[in-house]
Amino acid sequence: MRGLVTRIGIVALVVVGGFILRPFITGNAGQLSVGDCFDPPASTVETVEDVQHHPCTDEHGAEVFFVGDYPGSKSDPYPTDDEMLAWLTEKCIPAAESYTGKASTLTPDLDIGWFQPTEDGWKGDDQGVICYLYRLDETMFKGSLKAG
Repeated sequence: MRGLVTRIGIVALVVVGGFILRPFITGNAGQLSVGDCFDPPASTVETVEDVQHHPCTDEHGAEVFFVGDYPGSKSDPYPTDDEMLAWLTEKCIPAAESYTGKASTLTPDLDIGWFQPTEDGWKGDDQGVICYLYRLDETMFKGSLKAG
């Protein structure tokens, strides 16, 4: 019985530790949630798998404000760049304005970045899109961009 209690205690410690340390560890970019702060990728050309999470109270370079699925399924053709950009414009710009409480045209220092599925991911039924805000001059910021 004592061994069972010890194992349960260890599992509980790992779960609680993971929850507490999540903002400090590298994690899968596809698992980001609205309000998560992280360091954006250095290149927009490469496939991004992991990002460095940060508490929003610490210096960070980006903040997620929208998570959604591009319409379609793995049997549909992969969206063209123009189709993806039109969908992002329709979904992410209003979401950014709602999240920050500011019209996107009034924040010339911020831009919208996003993660979208690869063609292979699309064929595997991944239609997830994550939009985030970052500074154009790539400087870090502290605190959340979310409107109070």
